[in-house]
Amino acid sequence: MSLREETELLRSLPLFAHVEPARLKLIAFTSQRLVFEPGQNLCVQGEQGDSAYLIVEGEAEILVETPRGPLHVSTVGKADIVGEIAILCDVPRTATVKAATRVDTLMITKDLFFQLLQDFPEVSIQLLKELASRLENTTAKLREVSVARGL
Repeated sequence: MSLREETELLRSLPLFAHVEPARLKLIAFTSQRLVFEPGQNLCVQGEQGDSAYLIVEGEAEILVETPRGPLHVSTVGKADIVGEIAILCDVPRTATVKAATRVDTLMITKDLFFQLLQDFPEVSIQLLKELASRLENTTAKLREVSVARGL
């Protein structure tokens, strides 16, 4: 994919919808294009995170280790970002992200990620909305499990 195509792709994603074209070009140029085949891990729970992954194409599963084995939490796809919690909170990866299909990504380093958030408040706002939505979904799932178990 050419730099122009990656820039257009970024422009089509809600997270980057309001970022100026010159900056999108810089993001596309400084990020690394990575492809994961089905079954490959984008990131592994417990590992130190130094980058986030913007899914360009494909689907991946979010898995959390439990005493009973991996628990499927959700599925993510095009335009989703994963791995951001580890770099935002400076904690080990909170989940494993495994490619369900072939997954094309743009890997954004921690430094570039923070620069984006600092330079573009609209990206920060969109990211906050995404994180709040995930938290609400997780809370709803916990509520369902609690009710099902009579807790």
